[in-house]
Amino acid sequence: MSRFRLGLTGSIGMGKSTTAALFAAEGIPVWDADAAVHRLYAPGGMGVAPVATLCPSALRDAGIDRTALRDWIATAPTALPRLEAVVHPLVAADRDAFAAQVSDGIVVFDIPLLFEKGTEARMDATLLVTAPAALQRQRVLSRPGMTEAQFALMLSRQMPDAEKRARATHIVETLSIDQTRAYVQALIAYLRSAHA
Repeated sequence: MSRFRLGLTGSIGMGKSTTAALFAAEGIPVWDADAAVHRLYAPGGMGVAPVATLCPSALRDAGIDRTALRDWIATAPTALPRLEAVVHPLVAADRDAFAAQVSDGIVVFDIPLLFEKGTEARMDATLLVTAPAALQRQRVLSRPGMTEAQFALMLSRQMPDAEKRARATHIVETLSIDQTRAYVQALIAYLRSAHA
């Protein structure tokens, strides 16, 4: 099969990272948007200089301190769009470089804001990872240092799950790891046969 781009997305606490790992365990190349940002912010990363220009207090040990960046975003109303204008093109270039290395087969792009930023238009199909709201809340609030206010802020920046469900090509509910693994294996088999 020729290269098939599957955009993987889901709101915080829905099980997206776990689902991405299940694809990787099946030998599917997975590109992770969050990991790309970490690379850009690491010492020597392409994002360090332009982000430090926007927010000098975030520059620490030749890299970008994400906590300082979050504090800046929380206090400056124009901070997030200015940051995104710098970082998103760098992330897109990283994604395209990864895709260029995969000439055939399925490749998964793990992108939290896939629908919010219109990136689904660059994919052949999308997979939404979801879970009931109560389970999502339980997962997120069990994370170290997470507060109700932080959770509410994160949800406010993401498209509602119902809207994502309406836009997604495929949907998996992550109620258990075994059920999710079985879904991933079945979807891989389906995509390989449908796009052979």
